[in-house]
Amino acid sequence: MEEATDKYTKDGTTDIHGNPAVRKDTGNWRACPYILANECCERLAYYGMSTNLVNYMLDRLHQGNTTASNNVTNWSGTCYIMPLLGAFLADAYWGRYWTIATFMIVYIFGLVLLTMTASVKGLKPNCQNGVCDPTTAQTAVVFLALYLIALGTGGIKPCVSSFGADQFDETDESEKKRKSSFFNWFYFSINIGALVASSVLVWIQMNVGWSWGFGIPAVVMAIAVASFFLGTRLYRHQKPGGSPYTRIAQVIVASFRKSSAQVTSDSSLLYEVTDKESAIQGSRKLEHTDEFKFFDKAAVMTPEECTTGPPFDPWRLCTVTQVEELKSIVRILPVWASGIIFSTVYSQMSTMFVLQGNTLDPHMGPHFKIPAASLSIFDTLSVIVWVPLYDRIIVPLARRMTGRPRGFTQLTRMGIGLVISIFAMLAAGVLEVVRLRVVARHNLYDYNGFVPISIFWQVPEYFLVGAAEVFTFIGQLEFFYDQAPDAMRSMCSALSLTTVALGNYLSTLLVTIVTAITTKNGKLGWIPDNLNRGHLDYFFWLLAVLSLLNFFVYLWIAKWYSYKATVTDDGEPSG
Repeated sequence: MEEATDKYTKDGTTDIHGNPAVRKDTGNWRACPYILANECCERLAYYGMSTNLVNYMLDRLHQGNTTASNNVTNWSGTCYIMPLLGAFLADAYWGRYWTIATFMIVYIFGLVLLTMTASVKGLKPNCQNGVCDPTTAQTAVVFLALYLIALGTGGIKPCVSSFGADQFDETDESEKKRKSSFFNWFYFSINIGALVASSVLVWIQMNVGWSWGFGIPAVVMAIAVASFFLGTRLYRHQKPGGSPYTRIAQVIVASFRKSSAQVTSDSSLLYEVTDKESAIQGSRKLEHTDEFKFFDKAAVMTPEECTTGPPFDPWRLCTVTQVEELKSIVRILPVWASGIIFSTVYSQMSTMFVLQGNTLDPHMGPHFKIPAASLSIFDTLSVIVWVPLYDRIIVPLARRMTGRPRGFTQLTRMGIGLVISIFAMLAAGVLEVVRLRVVARHNLYDYNGFVPISIFWQVPEYFLVGAAEVFTFIGQLEFFYDQAPDAMRSMCSALSLTTVALGNYLSTLLVTIVTAITTKNGKLGWIPDNLNRGHLDYFFWLLAVLSLLNFFVYLWIAKWYSYKATVTDDGEPSG
C-alpha cells in the first residue's frame, strides 16, 4: 500500500493529461534539461537583441544619448512588467505550460518583424555616409516589434523558473534540496545564452550587419520552442488555482465588511475547510499567523453563517488559507521594493556602461576592436564563475558554519548582493573620474575619437555586477517561489521580475530629473551627447549613495520578515 502511495508525487502535480504525476517517470532533473535549454536559447535571443539596442537607437534611429538610453530602459522595463499578465493567465486559467507555449509564438513574431526592419527595403532606414534618416513609420514599426517581444517575454519569464521548480516535489526531502540547486543552474543557463549574445551576436551586429544580428536571435528562439515541446511527456504540472487577484480582493472586501467583528485569540475558531486539501485548487493549507490581524476578520464566522452553513459568499467569508495568501504577499512586498534600486544599478549595463565604453579605446591588437556592448560578456563570465563556486564551495562551507541546509538564508544571500552592487557603482565612478582626467590632461573635450584608456578597465564594474546578480537575483528567484502561496507562484515570480521593470523606469526617471536639473541656465549637464564635457561620474556616485541607503533599509526589512510555513511543515522556517 505504501509503495502505491509513493508511486505518485504528493504536491498535487499532474502529467500533461491531467493524471497524478508518476514520480519515477516525470519531473526531477530528467525534465529540467529541456526547460534549461529553452531558457538558454530564449535569453540568447533576448540579450542578442537587447544588449546592443542602445547603439541601434543611436545609429539607425538617429537618437541622442539621453533619448536612446531612456527608450531602452522604458522598453526593458515593459519587458519586466508584462510578466504580471503572463503570471495571471498561468495561475488563473492556462497553467504554466500552455502560457509559455502561447507567448513563445508572440515572441517569435516580434523577432521576425524586428529582423525585417533591419533588412527589408522600405522598412529599414535610408543611411548615407553613416548617418541614418528613419521615417516616422519606420521608427513606429521598430517599436511595434520591440513591444511584441516585450509581450512575448512577459508570458514566458514568470513561468519558466516556476515551471522548472514544479518538477521537484516539495514533500520529498531529497527533491526539495535539488530544487534549491535548480535555481542556481537555471540562472547559469541564462548566462550561457547571454555569453554568446554579448560576444558573438554583438560583434555580428557591429561588423556584419543588423539584419544578421537580429535574424540569428529569431532562429535561436525557434530552437527554444522546439526544445520546450520535446520534454512535454516528462513535465509535471501544477493545476491553475483560479484568479489570485480575485482571491486577494475577496479577503480585502470581506475584511472591511466585517470591520466591526472581533477576532478571537483562538485561531481554530476561524473559518477553514475541514478537508485535508485547501479549498484553493493546487494549494496546500497555510498556518494561521498573528501578523496583520485586521485581515483575519475575513475568516470570522458570524452567528448567521454558523447557522446556515456552506456554501458561503466568498466576498463575505474567506478561509484562513486565503487570508494567509494575502498576508504572504503583504510580507513579501517590502523585500520586493528593496530590489528596485538594485535593478536600477543592473540596468546601467545596457545604457550608461555602454555609453561610457563607447568613448574608450576598444582595440585588441592592431586589427580587432571589441564593441562597447560586448563588455557585458564579463558580467556573464562573472555569473558563470560564481554560480558553480557558490553552489559547490560557498554553500557547503556556509552549511557547516550555520547548520542551515541552504547555507545562507535567502534574505542573507540577497543582502550580500546589495553590498556588492554598491562597489560596482564605485568602480564605474572611479573609472569615469580617471577618464575625465585624461580628457582634461590631453585637451580632448571636443575630440571625436577614443580616449587613450583601454575599454578593458570597465571589466571590474561588469564583473562586480555579475557577482551581485548571483547573490541577489538568484536569491530573489528562490525567495519569491519559496515564500509564495502554492497557487500564486507565477504571480510572485512575476512580482520579482517587476523589480527589474521598476528599476529600469527609475533609471529613466533619474536620468530625466538629472538632465532637467543639470542643464539649467544653458549648462551641458551630467550626461550630454559629448560625454567628455559631462559628469557621468556624478550619476554613478548618485546610484552608489542610493544603493547604500537601500541596503540599510533592507537590513531592517530582513530583520522583521518571518518565513512562510504550511500546515504540513514541521514548523522550521523554509529559508
